[in-house]
Parts: sequence; C-alpha cells; structure tokens
Amino acid sequence: MIPRILIGACAAIVLFLGGVHLAPTLFTHKFSPTEGQVETAMKQAAPRISRDMTTWKAWISFHVSHSMGLMLFGLVYGYLTVCRWEVLQKSYFLAALGLLMLVGYVGLARVYWFKAPLIGVCLATLVYIAGLVGTFARQ
Repeated sequence: MIPRILIGACAAIVLFLGGVHLAPTLFTHKFSPTEGQVETAMKQAAPRISRDMTTWKAWISFHVSHSMGLMLFGLVYGYLTVCRWEVLQKSYFLAALGLLMLVGYVGLARVYWFKAPLIGVCLATLVYIAGLVGTFARQ
C-alpha cells in the first residue's frame, strides 16, 4: 500500500507543477521579458522555420505544451495508481518510462530552470523511486 501512495503522491506533485506552470502562462505576464522591447521584438520576429508564427507565439506555446506534458504524466500515473495499480505493478516498461521522464525533467530543471521547480521535480522523482523500490522489491 505504501508504494502505491508514494507513486500517487509523485503523480499529484507533477500534476500540481503542471497546473502551477499553466496558470501564469495563460493568465499573467510572469513569463514576459522584464524589458518591454524584447517582448515587442518577439511578437514581430518569426523563427526561421516558419513565417506563419512569431517567436512570442512559439514561446507561449512551448510553455503551454510543457505544462500539458507535466499534467499528462500526473494524470496517467495517477490513474494507473488509483484505478489500474496491477498494470503498473507488473510493467517494467511503464515504471522505467515514468522514471526516465522524471529524470529528464530533473535534468531540464537543473540546467535551465530556477530553484523551485528543481526542488519540486527532485521531490517527485525521489518519491517515485521510493515507490518503485517498494513495488518491485516485493516481487
């Protein structure tokens, strides 16, 4: 039961982080550059890949898709924990996939983000690992 609670807690943490990231992306200016002329330039400049978008639209969409990825992880692993625990218990693939995703987020947070998300994803990863150890040590 404890491994299930730990993996469920990990899923809840990641879902929370995704939601906490999505809200300011869509409803505040927290991800806007502090220098107004930079935002103006981003809204006017197109990336080389396509003239049909702007750097600003790409910037916002990357933040939204990042949030969606976090929330998808939280919802899928939360669902597996609550409704399909036996599937997660028996699937080394799903267990490893979850761990790889979390380690990837830790790497991104370490290199590119600030302290609070790094702490959050590290906590989620440690809780997930503890849940995996408890799950697969019993088999």
